[in-house]
Amino acid sequence: MRAPCDGWPNPTRNWPEVKRCPPTSLRRPFAPVAPRPRESPAVGTRRVLLVTTAGQGLALVAYLLVHTPAAFVVVACAAVGQQAMQRTALTTMIAESFTGPDRVEIRARLRVVTNAFIGAGTGLAAVALVLDTKPAYLLAMLTTGALLFVSALLLRRMDRGAEPRAANGYRPAGVRQSPLRDRTYLAITGLYAVMSMQVGMLTVGVPLWVAGSTKAPAATISALLALNTVIVSLLQVWAARGAKAIRSAGRAVAGAGTLLALACGLYAMSAHGAIAVVVVMLTLATVAHSLAEILSEAGSWTLAFELADPANVGAYQGVSQTGAALGSMLAPLVVTATAIEHGLPGWILLGVLFLLAGSLTMALVRRQVDGSLLAG
Repeated sequence: MRAPCDGWPNPTRNWPEVKRCPPTSLRRPFAPVAPRPRESPAVGTRRVLLVTTAGQGLALVAYLLVHTPAAFVVVACAAVGQQAMQRTALTTMIAESFTGPDRVEIRARLRVVTNAFIGAGTGLAAVALVLDTKPAYLLAMLTTGALLFVSALLLRRMDRGAEPRAANGYRPAGVRQSPLRDRTYLAITGLYAVMSMQVGMLTVGVPLWVAGSTKAPAATISALLALNTVIVSLLQVWAARGAKAIRSAGRAVAGAGTLLALACGLYAMSAHGAIAVVVVMLTLATVAHSLAEILSEAGSWTLAFELADPANVGAYQGVSQTGAALGSMLAPLVVTATAIEHGLPGWILLGVLFLLAGSLTMALVRRQVDGSLLAG
């Protein structure tokens, strides 16, 4: 297959040939034909984000009306399902509203803000736990639901005229490719699911490990999670700026795999020694883990954006978010079945798994980029 734009190679992938491209296509990938007037898909994306945000607010309020296990399951499924759709819609809006490297940096900034408010929300939830009264819990749930309704109101007032544009300023056009037929994208999404398990390893595995297999005091768990929040908040944007190209994104994910393997080794070593030594080992492991987290996320965002067909952004981002959801779902099972149950051998297995996922992601990126250049 010949590269688009009169023989110029596409640096990311080989889409069907386009006979005429605007001059900016010589510098940017995915240059489509001249734009045709059509309804902006960003309007649909905004509506999905609006509905799912308001729906989450309703679900949180509905928890207060639940009195049976069956009703709780229904409400929980509605809340989690809408949260997943909300994340996909938000990522799609970023892909449609910003261009090139700006998308990754915007995604990073949003993550920093999200982490900051998660920390604030955790602190406020602690107040309800300390009070330990029914009115306190009801007020916490109602406040959270109200904040989601406020977010939906702000979304409703957003500019409805914004149209998605490709990286060169033209609207995406042409035949849409399904992500379910894109083997490279599916493979990278699967590896992203593996790398995403590191979040569950930190929030589920590490607390269980510290409490049940080390001499560290229980307060260490909160300190480690706070350290992770600080590192992510301070360095996520920096990591995103270093992973704006496809090759650098692949290197970031590979580096994350190496750091996660190191963190697994340090977590395993924390099972022995004096309390001071154990705390130092856990702290070093959390630092390595947190650096891996920001590198993995930054690299994966770039790959999810840049390897997607710009004419079918929503479907591609949906597949990518499905990978993250699978990782979150499997993490508690995998971490408890390996590290928590078997100690050192389990940590080694986890480390090898992350190392392989990062290395295979880099290999796929190299094959994709080198294959595109050779095709040109």
